[in-house]
Amino acid sequence: MDTYTAIQARRSVKHYDPQHRMTDAEIERLMSLAVLSPTAFNIQNWRFLLVRAPELRQKIRAVSWDQAQVTDASLLVVLCADLKAWEKDPARYWRDAPAPVRDFVVPAIDSYYRSREQVQRDEAMRSCGIAAQTLMLAAKAMGYDSCPMDGFDFDAVGKLIKLPPDHVIVMFVAIGKATQDARPRAGQLSLDEVVLTDHF
Repeated sequence: MDTYTAIQARRSVKHYDPQHRMTDAEIERLMSLAVLSPTAFNIQNWRFLLVRAPELRQKIRAVSWDQAQVTDASLLVVLCADLKAWEKDPARYWRDAPAPVRDFVVPAIDSYYRSREQVQRDEAMRSCGIAAQTLMLAAKAMGYDSCPMDGFDFDAVGKLIKLPPDHVIVMFVAIGKATQDARPRAGQLSLDEVVLTDHF
């Protein structure tokens, strides 16, 4: 599927075949594409928690407004971010770069993030948002549908997945074989309303 078609065809699907299983090879391919998503300073601060245990899926569904896609989708990804990825051996993010580039960028990472908790969190949200879209478009290109989700109790899910204290949950992405088409688009705003040039 070409990129244009994937963008146009991607919709938030709520109903999935609970019997369908993605193969390990499909999941590996999907995640290999997701980790090509860009991050500031290449710190790769996203973490993709794949929830595969049925009993854990049931517990997460219970704190997610009982939304069926939590248990019925072939794959449930809890998209998280490591807020402190910037200080965890940052040289590894640039190990294959030429030495002059590495020597410039690695210290800049520390300067940019240290003591700036809001920036750390903002970057986490941006990074995971980009990764989520990559994940959904890759899934569509592979013949799967998806649904980004934030309708859940973040604290309760954090406890269920044993979220480390220096991480945050950003969203879920449910991926699987749809059993119902998405509803028609409800009301797309015109380009004139949302695209501006130079100033408001």
